[in-house]
Amino acid sequence: MYLKRKLDDFLLEWKKSADRKPLIVKGARQIGKTESIKHFAANYENFVNINFVLEKKYKTICEDGYTVQDVIRNISRIDSEKKFVPGKTLILFDEIQDYPEIATSLKSFCIDRQFDVICSGSMLGINYKRIESNSVGYKSEFQMQSMDFEEFLWAMGYGSDVVGDLLSHMRSVTPFNQTDMNVFGSLFMDYCLLGGMPEVVRSFVEKGTFEGTLALQRSLIADYKEDIKKYVEGIDKTRVLNVFNSIPVQLAKENKKFQVSKVASGAKFKDYWGCVEWLNDAGMVNLCHCLHTPELPLKGNFEEKKYKIYFKDTGLLVANLDDESQEDLRANRNMNVYKGALYENIVAEILSKQGYELFYYKKENSTLEQDFFVRTKKTLVPVEVKAKAGTAKSLSTLVKSDAYPDITTGIKFSAGNVGFQNNIYTFPYFCAFLLKRYLSGVDF
Repeated sequence: MYLKRKLDDFLLEWKKSADRKPLIVKGARQIGKTESIKHFAANYENFVNINFVLEKKYKTICEDGYTVQDVIRNISRIDSEKKFVPGKTLILFDEIQDYPEIATSLKSFCIDRQFDVICSGSMLGINYKRIESNSVGYKSEFQMQSMDFEEFLWAMGYGSDVVGDLLSHMRSVTPFNQTDMNVFGSLFMDYCLLGGMPEVVRSFVEKGTFEGTLALQRSLIADYKEDIKKYVEGIDKTRVLNVFNSIPVQLAKENKKFQVSKVASGAKFKDYWGCVEWLNDAGMVNLCHCLHTPELPLKGNFEEKKYKIYFKDTGLLVANLDDESQEDLRANRNMNVYKGALYENIVAEILSKQGYELFYYKKENSTLEQDFFVRTKKTLVPVEVKAKAGTAKSLSTLVKSDAYPDITTGIKFSAGNVGFQNNIYTFPYFCAFLLKRYLSGVDF
């Protein structure tokens, strides 16, 4: 069963472009990169697929040079069955984090234009910096993540008309009927439990139950930890693992700011920041930086040593929950386990998948704290994550106070329906994936 992804349409448009460059599809492991590229390969008469992890013998194909002729000649020597038909061949260099040297050949492929080339891989550790420097100017990129809620709806059989209807409710501030609230609320809860890893989603869609999904999620966690051990270079692997293992514990706190001192006794920021950056570069986590003050511009307006760490895919957080929390979450559908950490993590994930950088605000010596911020062309928009319907004091303060002139309107996501009061728009959680599209059509 193939799961439709947003990469599919991008690849089709890329193929239509007369001046297309070799493409690098970036993203963490097991999010569906290779599967989507292989699905796209059906548009070609000939497909050459090389995986540098599974087929280590190909890690010599650039030894004679980086020209197209050098590379395809060496590939043919290793496997004479591989064909290279000019104008009709797609070449996939997969898992290139294990052979970054191949990136140097992309300039030659770009100039030659006889073959379409896609590179893919987990880009773990420092290797992507080498890949980027070796191919600058001669490649295009696509950043892929695990399935977002829209892709999950596609997997569940819903089309673009449903997404358009959800967006129209937001723009017209029209409440949903109870049937819609029940149906989409339940689908969103399923998505929160599953996360967006294709293997997990596919199992759920095919079986129609959660049977085996937790085991798959925990297997993915184990694979991620193995990748840390394999790919971390230049810093302490144990420290990176300790940071990764500490994330669920720290999200369970009332104050979810990540504290290095809680990772290990005597731990200091300077000793662990490289570990945090590595996890972020590897696509395993989302970093949410604390603003100095809630005002524009956002770039550079944050405190380097104050941040929260969320899992890039909420399914990974779910897999890390203790057995009691698992039972509460799955049996009672209680998303407020871990003091609302799941709500925050899923919204952080959803914002990141729309291309937003993540920022929060905590005023010193005050209860004023805001979960997230996004921006329109003119204003800064605070975003509140509320487990239940009700007032959001910090959000109201930011919107009303003259001390924050860049803020005129706020947005709150909760289990409640669509509404508007005191310059605060309220939307159900299942609408969060449409925030960027919604804000593109408003004037505030």
